[in-house]
Amino acid sequence: MNMVPQPQPAESPVAADRKPKMRGRNVRVFYGEKQALFDVNLDIGERQVTALIGPSGCGKSTFLRCLNRMNDTIDIARVTGEITLDGEDVYDSSIDVVELRARVGMVFQKPNPFPKSIYENVAYGPRIHGLAKDRPALDAMVEGSLRKAGLWDEVKDRLSDSGAGLSGGQQQRLCIARAIAVSPEVILMDEPCSALDPIATARIEELIDELSQNYTIVIVTHSMQQAARVSQRTAMFHLGYLVEEGETGEMFTNPREKKTQDYITGRFG
Repeated sequence: MNMVPQPQPAESPVAADRKPKMRGRNVRVFYGEKQALFDVNLDIGERQVTALIGPSGCGKSTFLRCLNRMNDTIDIARVTGEITLDGEDVYDSSIDVVELRARVGMVFQKPNPFPKSIYENVAYGPRIHGLAKDRPALDAMVEGSLRKAGLWDEVKDRLSDSGAGLSGGQQQRLCIARAIAVSPEVILMDEPCSALDPIATARIEELIDELSQNYTIVIVTHSMQQAARVSQRTAMFHLGYLVEEGETGEMFTNPREKKTQDYITGRFG
């Protein structure tokens, strides 16, 4: 069934006190002949949490992966339109993708620590980007990142142990520490709690709230409750279209579109 394109505003507003950190304009994504995203216009506010919601296969993770060009790793993927970071087109041929992914870090659905020690997991990024001038500076970066990820007190006496030996929730916080060790400006999170128990999930959600004071965060989540708890703005996707976007409280209590209402109330998805 062909879906009639959803009307979208020319500008996707962010909260009045938050300028857009990233912007997507007329973003389309194709996997071979199949189109996965249709003319998405979305602003990502600086130092706030934006949640992307919608049923499986709706395009939310596809859009997330556009923001740091992770779709480049898929041979048949093609992205058109414009995505900017501080006004600079991230798909411009002059952009260094490695540098982009340092500025726009990513935390995946399943915790994926490197097969290295806890220390080396966090030190890896600063090392390859040449961010630490000596070992004391690197030590400080590792400690600072683990503290920001709420993990330092739990691992400070076993930094040489394997990261794979941590619990699932600790592994995910280690991956967050690894992402923030290179001082990103934006952190992308693709269902970061889906493999975690409720206690670990609550800890990650607290961490997201803390990190949003200093970082711009975009989170894909299937959990309406999680989106309501952690985000300031929410964008609803369906069948590759952005249905609507707005302030999270308003979206959940008074959505403009029937599809959003139906999804939030569990009628589909």
